[in-house]
Amino acid sequence: MKFTPTELPGVIVVEPDVHRDDRGFFLEVFHSGKYAAGGIDAAFVQDNHSRSSRGILRGLHIQCRQPQGKLVRAIAGEIFDVAVDSRRGSPTFGRWFGIVLSGDNFKQLYVPPGLLHGFCVLSDLADVSYKCTSLYAREDEISVRWDDPAIGIEWPLRDPNLSAKDRDAPLLADVADRLPAYGQG
Repeated sequence: MKFTPTELPGVIVVEPDVHRDDRGFFLEVFHSGKYAAGGIDAAFVQDNHSRSSRGILRGLHIQCRQPQGKLVRAIAGEIFDVAVDSRRGSPTFGRWFGIVLSGDNFKQLYVPPGLLHGFCVLSDLADVSYKCTSLYAREDEISVRWDDPAIGIEWPLRDPNLSAKDRDAPLLADVADRLPAYGQG
């Protein structure tokens, strides 16, 4: 199992060991001891599963008072997964990291509490599963514009299919005073 830290503090790419033979494959998708040793010492309290079709973009989302860390993987299909450092006072505030996660590459992305998260679907259909460190609280969630020029995410699509909430989301600068502080969560 390989754990690769990114340039954003706390954001880690996980590459599990995949055991393949003529019958298929087997892998551990989570092992608390191994993940803690790899830098992800998180207690997960909720698992989510979403299905989306090509061109759907979900995000950018964050919970402010109850920040969620997320361990994200694509079970089937392919997504471009993004974390944006939105922790007030962070040395990498406003910077982003993106990676392709797929049912074929088995990679996972750990997005620690206090970061914005979003993804877009690159395949006809994608099933995404993610573990969360805090329970979902609708009243605590805010969105930030997927195409905020101050962040400058290089999404691999131009005209995504968005929810009304994501389409009408404010810019990062407009919600900065509500975001968690660096080191919180």
